[in-house]
Amino acid sequence: EMNSAGALEITMSVLCPVEVWQKTGRYDTVGKELMTMKDRHDHEMILCGTHEETVTNLVAGEVKSYKQLPMSLYQIQVKFRDEIRPRFGLMRGREFIMKDAYTFDATEESQKESYKKMVDAYFKIFKRAGLDVLKVESDSGAMGGSNAHEFMLLVDTNAGEETILHCPNCHYAANEEKAVCRDINKPNTDSVRVDTEIVDTPGAATIEEVSEFLKVQTNQLVKTLIFMADDKPVAALVRGDRSVNETKLKNAVAAIELEPANADQVEEITKAPVGFAGPVGLKDVTIIVDPLVAEMKNFIVGANENEKHILNANIDRDFKASKIFDITTTVQDDGCPNCDSKLEAKSGIEVGNTFMLGTKYSKSLGAKFLDASGKEQLMIMGSYGIGITRTPQAALEHYHDDGGIIWPVGLAPYLVEIIPLNLKDDEIVAAAEKLYADFNEAELDVLLDDRSERAGVKFNDADLIGMPIRVTIGAKSLKDGKVEVKLRSSDEIEKVDLNDIVDYVKNVAQTLK
Repeated sequence: EMNSAGALEITMSVLCPVEVWQKTGRYDTVGKELMTMKDRHDHEMILCGTHEETVTNLVAGEVKSYKQLPMSLYQIQVKFRDEIRPRFGLMRGREFIMKDAYTFDATEESQKESYKKMVDAYFKIFKRAGLDVLKVESDSGAMGGSNAHEFMLLVDTNAGEETILHCPNCHYAANEEKAVCRDINKPNTDSVRVDTEIVDTPGAATIEEVSEFLKVQTNQLVKTLIFMADDKPVAALVRGDRSVNETKLKNAVAAIELEPANADQVEEITKAPVGFAGPVGLKDVTIIVDPLVAEMKNFIVGANENEKHILNANIDRDFKASKIFDITTTVQDDGCPNCDSKLEAKSGIEVGNTFMLGTKYSKSLGAKFLDASGKEQLMIMGSYGIGITRTPQAALEHYHDDGGIIWPVGLAPYLVEIIPLNLKDDEIVAAAEKLYADFNEAELDVLLDDRSERAGVKFNDADLIGMPIRVTIGAKSLKDGKVEVKLRSSDEIEKVDLNDIVDYVKNVAQTLK
């Protein structure tokens, strides 16, 4: 599929000089996930988790004219990432295999075409693998760029690694880091600003406690949460019935590292214990205000005094916002931003991603070309990845039952498993070996269970490892010239003539995912 999309396969080094990553700034922005090593000369090298720097360096040295563009390159290569919590077996491992691709274009229009080609190719790849994936909007993170999508396989809640917000009506879809919503729970506030009033709120530190104490709805309160962004204090203001989205907040302040302030830091910054922070009177603190707060009037905030809150606070009059920026986490039943429906929260595992990188890397690494008028221009890039190691693991989280794996045909190690029931019966053994040879001759991947085990053990193991089609050879059915065929995804058993079994399996395989 990659070749059909016009991409050329290459192989790049796993190691990359640290200086290249320093030029793009990703040596600092990727953070602790970046895996490095030193050679015998104490020179630091990077074990690449992705190859944007390497491929940009390569293309910058080879492409000089617009006539050489567009260019699309891909590889299947080992990657390294120092994951903080490797989990799920093949998921989030420190070493993994990835198919990564990169496009280089002369114009934005051409780049959009290249992006669409890759997205279409990805859908074809996942379809051939038997996976129904959902393309969702995502945050570009340390990759940079203007636009990004993830290809998500929806799974049971406990197995998912990300929450997806999806509209069943217009099919808007985004991961939790990126999702936006239409507010359907606006507070009823007076249109005229009222003077502020400081009130005592003894024992009421949480939104719920303050709401109950003051007899108001939670959406009439504003949370002021203190974070440290690259060791500098940030106050994040969201409505009382909402939560802060840390990815959005990190983007709002362009921080490399962001974490909630601890209790001592909160008290040092606000002069009050946790639970009583507010924006009024804060000094030397960046104040990020969510748009849902910016449109409120006469709301309630912490007073930066122990057990006190301020009534009737208003933005601009009582405090200034450093920036108004969407920092709210979108949740189940929020309004869809594109239509009148409500969003549904689903759990998913990422199996692929695509990024419109723009000129971020080409500018840093000098990937330039001469256009038709002889003027020097920066190449416009795209980056695309499929997790080859994680895709089968994600499939298993989706396709399984109490008995074990139910492999999709496109990912199954073998299409057919042959189970001869009695290895002491020469006729059964001969039939199994002939059938094994016939399947191989027909170029069908086949596994022969020739272990001296009881039938029940073989059947249980067949369910456990989950090959799509099971062919059982027993004395009774063989006497009638038949074998028993069972699909892993079904409880039904079909008796098929031994002479027709290869064609039967071929036909059945075409109907399976």
